[in-house]
Amino acid sequence: MDDLERDGLGRDGLESDEFERELKQAFERRPAPPSLKRKLMDRRSRQRTERLHLRKVMWERLAACLVLAALVGGGFEWHQREEQRKGEAARQQVFTALRITNHALNQVKAQLAEHDRDRQE
Repeated sequence: MDDLERDGLGRDGLESDEFERELKQAFERRPAPPSLKRKLMDRRSRQRTERLHLRKVMWERLAACLVLAALVGGGFEWHQREEQRKGEAARQQVFTALRITNHALNQVKAQLAEHDRDRQE
C-alpha cells in the first residue's frame, strides 16, 4: 500500500479531484428560490405584527392597572368621606341631644326652684 492509498486519496488523486469538485459545487453561487424573498418578508411582517400586538397588549394591561388603581383609590377616598360625613352627622345629633337635655334640665331646675319658693312661703 503506498502513501496516497493510506491517506485516502486513491490512485492518481482521483478521490482528491472528486472532493474538490464537490467542494467547488457546494460553494458556487446559486440564485435564491423565487419564493424566498416573499417568505422572508412575510415572516418579518408577521413578527412585526406580533411585536406590535404584544406591545399593544402590554399598554392595555398597564392602562387597566392604572384605571383599577384609580378606582380603588377613589373608592377608598369616597369611603373615608362617607365615614367623615356620618361622624359629622352623629356629632350634630349629640349636640342636638345635649341642647334638648340642657333645656329639659333648665325646665326641671326652674320647676324645682319654683317648688322651693312655694314651700318657703
